Amino acid sequence: MKPGWRDGNRVRLLENGEEFFPRVFEALRRARVRVYIETFILLDDEVGRALLRALGEAAARGAVVDVLADGFGSEPLTPGYRAQLAAAGVQLHLYEPRPRLFGLRTNLFRRLHRKIVLVDGRLAFVGGINFCSDQLLASGPSALHDFAVELQGPGVGDIEQFVARSRSAAHPPQAPVSASRVVGPARVRFVTRDNHRHPGDIEREYRIAIRAAQREILLANAYFFPGYRLLRDLRNAARRGVQVTVVVQGKPDLRIVPVVARWLYHYLVPAGVRICEFRTRPLHAKVAVVDGRWATVGSSNLDPLSLSLNLEANLVIVDAGFGAELRARLLQLLARDCTPVTAARVPRRTWWRIVSSMLVFHFLRHFPRWAERVPAARPRIEHARSDVRADR
Repeated sequence: MKPGWRDGNRVRLLENGEEFFPRVFEALRRARVRVYIETFILLDDEVGRALLRALGEAAARGAVVDVLADGFGSEPLTPGYRAQLAAAGVQLHLYEPRPRLFGLRTNLFRRLHRKIVLVDGRLAFVGGINFCSDQLLASGPSALHDFAVELQGPGVGDIEQFVARSRSAAHPPQAPVSASRVVGPARVRFVTRDNHRHPGDIEREYRIAIRAAQREILLANAYFFPGYRLLRDLRNAARRGVQVTVVVQGKPDLRIVPVVARWLYHYLVPAGVRICEFRTRPLHAKVAVVDGRWATVGSSNLDPLSLSLNLEANLVIVDAGFGAELRARLLQLLARDCTPVTAARVPRRTWWRIVSSMLVFHFLRHFPRWAERVPAARPRIEHARSDVRADR
């Protein structure tokens, strides 16, 4: 069952690791009952070691501490780090870990891409920020620019129930500890994507908001290859007078991205959609704000992997104050770090560019449908081995 709307929440916007990690670690220092974390990437680096200390301290106070990391994104996690977590009383599980075949990783698809932190059923964090040093601007020009939210209020209960259901196979269900008291003005909805009951929920929330937009759509997404219907909704919104701005990567980390982007530029820019390339560093954001009131922050890109294969989680927020803050942050990025793609900058439409862009775009759009024909086995959540020495 999909969670409904919850009124009476307090939502705080967090930009980059500099804002996110201190808030998470402060919440962990106050944990007394239960801590649950889901992340795509967990590494043994500056951030990972700080997390280890905070989780170990929570476990020492008697809290049940459970971490679920993706077996693909967190494959580099060292045996020594795993052993230290186990020694500290932290339960570490890996989602769909698989050995390499001829040196190649074989578990690329249907990944656990969610980023969730839940503390004592009273506080939750949802967004796109992983537990690694790449999320800190101090790490250099390769630092990822991203967002998350801190949530208090009745909406936390939905996240807690979701976690209890998703982990029931690995753990016996535990009684919720969340309180449902009203703490703020925000209306929220916790939306997830999976390969069974909720394959299109996140995309549906985007499309509902885009079709209802009256003044402005401001969207920033790291991997922007959405489906035909969402693209059509954006173009139709621009044609009816809505100011539509899409922020995409200006320095793509995948070579195929510029090829697909050419097709999108030709499709959207002539219709009046403003596309801006973020050029300061890699963009990792997955956020949007519509009419200054509806907003979403989460883990889901608008690409075939996130919309058709991966496990994702977004928080949808309806609140004028939060919407205004997210809008202001994005406008600041636009003014400081982005270059607009004007009609003059759209590459000339040669026959080769048209054919290659369309072939690549349509392949990427249909590939998930082909991949879904391969039977999806029940995901394996394995307890990480701790039979190694912690000093390795």
